[in-house]
Amino acid sequence: MESQPSGTPPVPGTTAGGSAEALRHLPGHIAAALAGAGGPTDSAGQPWAGRSLSGDDARIHSFEDDDGTADAGYLTARSEFLAGDGSEAGIVASLATARVFVPILAQLAEEGGGAVGAHGDTLHGDKQADMALVTLKAPDGRTAMPVFTSAATLQAWHPEARPVAVYAARAALSAVAEGAELLVLDPGSDFTFVVRRPAVWALAQQRTWTPSYADPELARSLGEAAVGFPAVRRVEIHPGGGVASRGADGRQLPGGGSGPELRVLLYLEDGLDAAGVQSIAAGLNGAWARNETVAERVDSIEIKLQRAAE
Repeated sequence: MESQPSGTPPVPGTTAGGSAEALRHLPGHIAAALAGAGGPTDSAGQPWAGRSLSGDDARIHSFEDDDGTADAGYLTARSEFLAGDGSEAGIVASLATARVFVPILAQLAEEGGGAVGAHGDTLHGDKQADMALVTLKAPDGRTAMPVFTSAATLQAWHPEARPVAVYAARAALSAVAEGAELLVLDPGSDFTFVVRRPAVWALAQQRTWTPSYADPELARSLGEAAVGFPAVRRVEIHPGGGVASRGADGRQLPGGGSGPELRVLLYLEDGLDAAGVQSIAAGLNGAWARNETVAERVDSIEIKLQRAAE
């Protein structure tokens, strides 16, 4: 069966799914979230507006004495992940205390027009905006926020973007406020990693994130919902087909994909016709969408059917 997004509880003050704009004016709540770690002025109180984004003006102004390199804890987690000794949960855990960079554009295109990024992304803007936070559209149409582990990776992605240093938890909070369900870590680089919605929410709330496919409490919730369907003999959870990502060398990596990240395997009694199978699948999808645990901890599900052993 085709994968389906799980139910997504709305975030107060936002609309689930985000805006259709790829680049927006920096709103007040984002400016507040970035207070002390960048914003409309540098650390000396001088506005970014009107500056060129090259030469001496391209220096990092956010964290004191920040050299723009990637966080050491993140680099360790990434090395373990690439070597096959780590996990995507380890990558997300390393971000909990890491400094990252969000791209800010200080010069916007004319109203109704758009600038083209280094990798073909169209960046639309309002000509009245002095500062703008960049968001992207994922292939499934959802809003994604790009974040970068170093100033160099950001500059390689978009040379005119201002790297504003923030803690990853604060970047996640800004993403939630903007209606972005995904964080895309270092897009266009040798190692791009997608942080899916439940992990984004966990970072924003400074909670530990457990992948849905490794969550025993979630497994219990999914199984309990199936109790009302006697033809379902057993429910199992596994990593979905969209968990994996590809490294620069083409190797498949065990995490960082955009989803679906959860595969639910239903063992059904023999003898069901197509209508019966469809009825069970539809009923379970509805029950899971209404389940708070499932809605909060699952980004997207794919269902696979298996005949139960005699």
